[in-house]
Amino acid sequence: MNESQNPQTLVSKYDNESPSRNVKGLPGRAVSVFAVLFSVYQLYASFVTPFPDQVHRAVHLSFGLGLIFILFPAWKKSERLKEKVPWYDLLLSLAGIGVGLYWLLNYDALFTRIGNFSTADLIIGGAAMVLVLLAAYRVAGIPIVVIAIVFLFYAYLGPYMPGFLEHRGVSLERLVSQMYFTTEGILGTPISVSATYIFLFILFGAFLEKTGVGDYFNDLAMVVAGRRIGGPAKVTIFSSALQGTISGSSVANVVTSGSFTIPLMKRLGYRPAFAGAVEASSSTGGQIMPPIMGAAAFLMAEFTGIPYAKVALGALIPALLFFAGIWIMVHFEAKRLGLRGLSREELPAVKDVLKKLYLLLPIVAIITFLMMGMTPIRSAIYGIVSVVLVGAVRKETRMSLKDIWKALEEGARTALGVIAATATAGMIVGVVTLTGLGLKFANGLIDLSGGILILTLIFTMLASLVLGMGSPTTANYIITSTIAAPAIVSLGVPVPVLAAHMFVFYFGIVADITPPVALASFAAAGIAKASPLKTGAESTRLSIAAFIIPYMFIFSPQMLLIDTNIWEAIGILITSLVGMIGVSVGLIGYWMRSMKVWERIAAGAAGLLLIDPGWVTDLIGFGLMAVLFGLQSKAAGIGRLRTRKRTKAVSRERNFD
Repeated sequence: MNESQNPQTLVSKYDNESPSRNVKGLPGRAVSVFAVLFSVYQLYASFVTPFPDQVHRAVHLSFGLGLIFILFPAWKKSERLKEKVPWYDLLLSLAGIGVGLYWLLNYDALFTRIGNFSTADLIIGGAAMVLVLLAAYRVAGIPIVVIAIVFLFYAYLGPYMPGFLEHRGVSLERLVSQMYFTTEGILGTPISVSATYIFLFILFGAFLEKTGVGDYFNDLAMVVAGRRIGGPAKVTIFSSALQGTISGSSVANVVTSGSFTIPLMKRLGYRPAFAGAVEASSSTGGQIMPPIMGAAAFLMAEFTGIPYAKVALGALIPALLFFAGIWIMVHFEAKRLGLRGLSREELPAVKDVLKKLYLLLPIVAIITFLMMGMTPIRSAIYGIVSVVLVGAVRKETRMSLKDIWKALEEGARTALGVIAATATAGMIVGVVTLTGLGLKFANGLIDLSGGILILTLIFTMLASLVLGMGSPTTANYIITSTIAAPAIVSLGVPVPVLAAHMFVFYFGIVADITPPVALASFAAAGIAKASPLKTGAESTRLSIAAFIIPYMFIFSPQMLLIDTNIWEAIGILITSLVGMIGVSVGLIGYWMRSMKVWERIAAGAAGLLLIDPGWVTDLIGFGLMAVLFGLQSKAAGIGRLRTRKRTKAVSRERNFD
């Protein structure tokens, strides 16, 4: 593998949240201690002594900024800066710590000065804004920084804005105070969720990784799906769905499992672009997979006021359909190409894999805690404890003190991308609150669509795809839910809030695989040595469910388990799965044999009818599928009979000769 396909190179290139500076020696040990202190502080503040909200969020931010400027160089291509920390980054790190500690040291005084902040307060607030934007550029990339700056200019230049975007403007002093000295800015709801729920679940994932659960996911996936038709691609899907429970990054997921699965798929006959697309689509799907959904589930619960358990359960059927759609398309693509599964010799021993099944117990435990109504904070902490206890069962998974130290350190490092993204997104939310932009944008979309629901949904979809380009999962949801979701809620049509938020979240996430800015697809293309645009196009085709299902749960909220019962939910799941078969074979063009154009159109139509909950659409869809099944079976049977006759004729000729 050359340097351009090296996993670390690809992570550094496409995933801004991956630390690229390897600090060694005494500075490296200092960073390690600081990161561990960060994790210990979070555990202490969450479980022992809670701090006032603004203080806790500010201290969380100060730890994050302090680490970001040390671990993330401003110029990623500079080899010299990948190990050495320049003096200006050290100063920025100290400044980042300082602006956070300012809240801790002046908490009571700041409350007495609300509405009449001093010059020193405003200087600190302005410095905090600049530092957050610089940190976001280093760890989350340019797109979110550009969006934040545009919003800040919009707030300041309100009187000069065109049309419905015009507002009376916000003074510089008020803008700074809003951004850093209220809970409607940097220290708002987004970073609050990061400082409470998200950090602890990231820490849970870091502890899980230390028990070897990441490699175990691949082994388990190999045993479950490896020998089936198109086995390596199905391994990818299964493994990525599991990885999605502990990963908050599509790109990191691609590089982690893709460096193994993509070459395996290519070796067994898949086209490079298709192999990369399977990994990119599956890894992106991990971000919509309950219970964590790339940490967006906690944000969604906080933003909508809907209990976390309802958010996670509501997301279950759409997520299952997404992965089922990819699985089915991979299956029929493999049948069309005549690709085999892996041989027994290429698979890990089933007995060895089953012996380690206990490694999944912490995930089962944390899901059980959450579904029982336990708070996410306690669930995460008990989950971390369960990882240590479960890992102690066998010597090879037992965590030493060094492992625990590394887990605490890596948890803090991994959280940095979320901290930068949520702090920056908080500024965007603050501007929206200050100027009423959310309602203005919603009214603008409604006016553009003429108040027609389907047109509003299409425009909202396009806006979410654009807003989601290049943004991490958490920032992605915050931006799309703040700007685009109100258009659906404000339309006057009775659309549930959860459905509106899930709609924009889905389309914001699939921006990771949709050209022109498809970071997950581009990372997969780098491993597959394929064209990035072809890989992006294939990823979009494989992820067709993600473009269909959001429309379905807007029109039929029962798909999100809203106002329905268990039997209706099971019926919806079954009919939708059959519908995904119809859509998939229509797109692939192969079922039991190659399909004619009209058969593909009919299969796609039948699939859409079945995905849409409703007995009339289900009856028509099942009828169409039954007719197509009969025609395919008959044609396939005739084809097999002809093949047998040709084989016998050839055999007779050989015997005669």
